[in-house]
Amino acid sequence: MPDRHPTLDEQIAIYQREYRDLDPQVEKVVNAVSRLDRRMNVAYGRQLATLGLSNPEWEVLKELVMAGSPYQLWPGTIAKRLGLTPAAMTHRIDRMLGQSLVTRERDPDNRVRVIIGLTDTGREKWLEVMRKASVFEEDLLQDLTTDERAHLGDMLTRLLRRVEDAQPDAGGRLTDLD
Repeated sequence: MPDRHPTLDEQIAIYQREYRDLDPQVEKVVNAVSRLDRRMNVAYGRQLATLGLSNPEWEVLKELVMAGSPYQLWPGTIAKRLGLTPAAMTHRIDRMLGQSLVTRERDPDNRVRVIIGLTDTGREKWLEVMRKASVFEEDLLQDLTTDERAHLGDMLTRLLRRVEDAQPDAGGRLTDLD
């Protein structure tokens, strides 16, 4: 048994050997995207760790920033967007409160609900992550021309739209996997 993982081309050759009806172009694209996603997630995770953040915490910061000023959302909204149960969201927010990344306050319009807000510390942490990610992403795409980057972005966006249209619930918690 080989100790190393097969290269992408070796993997496709193995698949073709075992499944003759395989379209090697399709498999190469799908497996390259999958491998790139895994490696990028590892790299992002390492960057987050150097800043004292976990990926789950980063996801919450991202949602709050995307909400726009004043950077507030209900925890249920964040949980739904991230595909989390309310209990998991509460646990995540509790950890982030301890790091002063977010606030949890009563909703002035509905005293039964709470609102999660981004602190100055949380926003600065988000900016630090974005700065590091930008350097990593520029390095990743350095061999592509501006036109190639635009074309790749357009093609990947088309693929993403197809998946999102076919599986609109795949961005969050899948009810069929509960």
